[in-house]
Amino acid sequence: MAKPGSPTRLFPPATAGSRGLRARLMDDTLVRGPGVFDALSARVVEEAGFEMGFLGGFSLSAASLGLPDVGLLSYGEMIDRARDVCAATALPIFGDADTGYGNAVNVERTVLGAARVGLAGLMIEDQRWPKRCGHTAGKDVIDRAEALQRVTAAIRARDEHGLDLLIMARSDANATHGFDEALWRVEAFADAGADLTFLEAPVSREQLSRYGGANAAWKTASMVEDGKTPWLSPAELEDLGYSLVIYPVTLLLHNIFAMRLAVSQLAEGRDERDRRATFDDTRSLVGWPDYDAKLESLEGPMEGGSNGD
Repeated sequence: MAKPGSPTRLFPPATAGSRGLRARLMDDTLVRGPGVFDALSARVVEEAGFEMGFLGGFSLSAASLGLPDVGLLSYGEMIDRARDVCAATALPIFGDADTGYGNAVNVERTVLGAARVGLAGLMIEDQRWPKRCGHTAGKDVIDRAEALQRVTAAIRARDEHGLDLLIMARSDANATHGFDEALWRVEAFADAGADLTFLEAPVSREQLSRYGGANAAWKTASMVEDGKTPWLSPAELEDLGYSLVIYPVTLLLHNIFAMRLAVSQLAEGRDERDRRATFDDTRSLVGWPDYDAKLESLEGPMEGGSNGD
């Protein structure tokens, strides 16, 4: 695990992407992926020593638009943010494609776009558009045949174009049609060739255990603070049969808390230095020392120093 404040590469080396993540998943030990929402948060996750990041719709909609995760984020906006995040880190990044943004042809375009900007994987779900965050009320899902068609379209597009991209197939049917229907769907998605499955929002440890023991490819758990699913430790999830756990909103929730604390301190004329990153730490995180070193090697020693203006 990297030490916070240690220098960061200005331009990180190209990630091994899905090849590296696929090899890691084959180790049969749990992979953990915190949710990221911009390039800076991705660098923080990489600095902490995690093996992947998850670019989820809830955090991305909140951080980039200041809006709820109800289908307002478009394909183009998702792809633009993903491009920035993937360029800033060597970590494999899993992206959230919602419903694929349309019919089977839209799904194909979404898969192609995800691969071109460097995403290692893509999640596609069976909700009806406009979708909603999986831990909120008011969701609806499409029927079995259409859901399977959507997932199959993503897999076919990946394979026909020879892309190195992991496909995660998600079902939200637990909230609308019950656990047995959701379990049927993720198993059908696995049979269709999905690399990972994701049964969204199990409401009990029993449901987590039943899904974890299902024959449904690599299985994904999502730990959402204050959400519908019981919070289990990585060791517990691994024992239940999960291959991947994501924490889609953890960084976002802490970021909001920290920003509110900071503005309240400013309003009161205070500066609690032990509760914030230092200016030099931040310069290191965004690769400033590496920039200076590169510039000096190319142009010779600089006059003066860099500052925050």
